[in-house]
Amino acid sequence: MNIHKTKPQGSYISYFSNLVKQNGGINLAQGIPGFQPPVELRKSLEELVHSNTHQYAPGLGNFRLLGQIHSHYSKRFTVDIDNFLVVQGATEAISLIYTYLTKKLGGDFGVLSFDPAYESYSQLPTIFGQPFVSYPLNEEYSINFDDLKKAISERNVKIVFLSSPGNPFGKTWSKHEVNQLVGMAEEMDFYLIFDAVYKDLYFDNEPYLPLEHTSPNVFYVNSFSKMLCITGWRIGYLYAHEQHRKAIRSIHDYIGLCAPSILQEALATYLEDNEFGEAFVENFRNNVQANFNYLAPLLAKLGFTIPPTNGGCFIWAKLPKGINDGFDFASELYSKAGVATIPGEHFSKNYASWLRINIARPAEEIEKAAGLIEQFILAN
Repeated sequence: MNIHKTKPQGSYISYFSNLVKQNGGINLAQGIPGFQPPVELRKSLEELVHSNTHQYAPGLGNFRLLGQIHSHYSKRFTVDIDNFLVVQGATEAISLIYTYLTKKLGGDFGVLSFDPAYESYSQLPTIFGQPFVSYPLNEEYSINFDDLKKAISERNVKIVFLSSPGNPFGKTWSKHEVNQLVGMAEEMDFYLIFDAVYKDLYFDNEPYLPLEHTSPNVFYVNSFSKMLCITGWRIGYLYAHEQHRKAIRSIHDYIGLCAPSILQEALATYLEDNEFGEAFVENFRNNVQANFNYLAPLLAKLGFTIPPTNGGCFIWAKLPKGINDGFDFASELYSKAGVATIPGEHFSKNYASWLRINIARPAEEIEKAAGLIEQFILAN
């Protein structure tokens, strides 16, 4: 299939994913799980269709759902149910916190995340007119905290984004690294927005979450989108220190109002009856890891370089030697083989020769895509 190779002005993720939606092919571009949501969750939704659950939900979130979220985290942390807020996906949660902090801080500050960075982390500063600092990882895929302190001070950074496991690179940050960042946030008075959307998709060790000691300098964001394969439901949540609670709720009332009522109710019932989706999540996690273990070695044999990956639902890979333009490669791969991926430059100008590949798909789809990628590489 022939496509135009002019680079899109907006999101590469939307661009390459829409090619598949319009023309067919295998969508390893957008982070869409290729699995149906839990049967019990779909049944819960079906039973609610004829109920009286079609009007606005409480702005704070469905009270039963809030109770399930609080109960889940209370097993490990001391958390206050009043500090949780249900919103329209993690994207609204991040944007809501960002809007609040921009108003609170006056807008004259820098924003930092670690290279390569998920698109919202770099695009929100662009929208609000703040400089974005893309901070590189070292050769051990960690950071020098003394150098980071210097960068934060010199660039007047007041917001730091951190995702664990990450997107596009599935690094899981250690307890030591996270606590170092929390300590720095409190010492240097910046805000850490911790994105835990992929926390259930770990390969070996469960990610550390910065909720042991609630800090006013830390915001926690999560979502049910990836966990239960319901990206279209748009139900996420955040946890914020009580000193931020009132102002964030007020902003949410005017720019988000509430997440879908009937979907929240169905989700609350499912979580209540199925131990917060534990069995489904474990099976999903095992499928994603199996796909990584299958595809990553094959790509390595074809000349791709894949850094140590601890979780998430993507393979982050450097293109084989001699191939330097990820956008051209991704365009040709889709045009000739029908496999859509995301060029690394979408996440960082320093990763023009990299690709992000979604592996949260059925095994047979990954296997078919692997064969098509191999044929494409060998033919070129």
